[in-house]
Amino acid sequence: MVFSSVAFLFYFLPIALLLYYVAPQRWKNAALLLISLFFYAWGEPIYILLLLFSSVVDYLNGLLMERYDHREKIRRLILVFSLIVNIGVLCFFKYAEFLINSLNGLLGTCFAVLDLPLPIGISFYTFQTMSYMIDVYRRSVRAQRSFVGFAAFVSMFPQLVAGPIVRYDDIDKQLVSRKVTMDLFASGVRRFIIGLAKKVLLANNIGMLWDVTLAGSSELTITGAWIGILAFAFQIYFDFSGYSDMAIGLGRMLGFDFPENFHYPYISKSASEFWRRWHITLGSWFRDYVYFPLGGSRVGQLRLLLNLFIVWFLTGLWHGASWNFVLWGLYFGLLIALEKLWFGKWLEKVWRPFRHLYLMFALLIGWTLFAIEDMSALQHYLGVMFGFIQTEGINGTNLYYLKTYGMLLLLLAFASTPVAARLAAKLYSRMNSTVMAILEVIVLTILLIASTAYIIDDSYNPFLYFRF
Repeated sequence: MVFSSVAFLFYFLPIALLLYYVAPQRWKNAALLLISLFFYAWGEPIYILLLLFSSVVDYLNGLLMERYDHREKIRRLILVFSLIVNIGVLCFFKYAEFLINSLNGLLGTCFAVLDLPLPIGISFYTFQTMSYMIDVYRRSVRAQRSFVGFAAFVSMFPQLVAGPIVRYDDIDKQLVSRKVTMDLFASGVRRFIIGLAKKVLLANNIGMLWDVTLAGSSELTITGAWIGILAFAFQIYFDFSGYSDMAIGLGRMLGFDFPENFHYPYISKSASEFWRRWHITLGSWFRDYVYFPLGGSRVGQLRLLLNLFIVWFLTGLWHGASWNFVLWGLYFGLLIALEKLWFGKWLEKVWRPFRHLYLMFALLIGWTLFAIEDMSALQHYLGVMFGFIQTEGINGTNLYYLKTYGMLLLLLAFASTPVAARLAAKLYSRMNSTVMAILEVIVLTILLIASTAYIIDDSYNPFLYFRF
């Protein structure tokens, strides 16, 4: 982690906001850049050079692209060069060890691995610079003339570490001119606190159930396996959506409007719908820059299957340099292909609760593929889940965990739906606005105090998406 949670909340963030707000308007991008570079360098000082390298390369490539606006061959060569550099850097740092180990296992060779630490956030900021160059090539955006402005876009600390993936055309006008109003700042604080509470109070607590389940996999029961992966499903959702909420909230405090990244994905009724609601910025990135250029769904069945295979292979690989992530991506690609080509129309006619049960069943299998990187451990876990490995159906430990975590699981199920937001909106419309504002402040204060107390204890505080 770049900063400890305590250092970030009580030292870095107040000082960063103070420096940002006192900076004159024309210097705000410079202030944001320096703050973001300090944030990144705190944890990985050497990799700040890699971040700056990516910024310099694509800043210059963007200017060159516009300079040769009427020379299509040169523009195409510039784009190809940019993509080679970006993908090459990403593959070297993220996938080199994976490829070497795979070759050693396949060919019986003994090539030495590089054992390089993964630069934090490299998948996110690389995708941002690549989308910038593609959009400049398509002439959907103008090249950024200010290096400070472009580098601030690439290194922006609220979303640098774990997204959402912010494209240049999302914020290009805001880089030139933005204003932080009291309403926008208050909205940002509200969103940040809610995200912090989701991460610290919900994701962390249910994550402990997943950890003890995985640690006791040798004594795993069928019931325990399903309870454990359900816990992971809630952990990863509230962990990642909580971080996205914090990033969006911090962006608003700085005058930026970042795109939404989640929209209640667990209420989905198909795999296709789930991926329109989960990690929205990643899904839209692959849709616009890979799937559509390949022809999308306006092709024959075989070509559609190939397009889906490519997109979901890359989606799985983007999440991590391990075969379980590739399997996870291809698994979802297969589900979506089946829905598009065969049983999707039939599924729409099925009673909605049954469609939802189908999706949740499929999701829990998918999350098992995602959560367990060791292939033998994954095989064992799936074998227990489906009764292929002889074990107990349920035991006293499972009943104890159900009793201990049962209320939390119900709370998480409720919180993963829009019901609470709708009830709050209805209550807000019926109550006096002043009373409602006071009540909101009280609730947010309680959440902040509870989250802070938990952070200070600092007994268990993983961030699942930092490794991607």
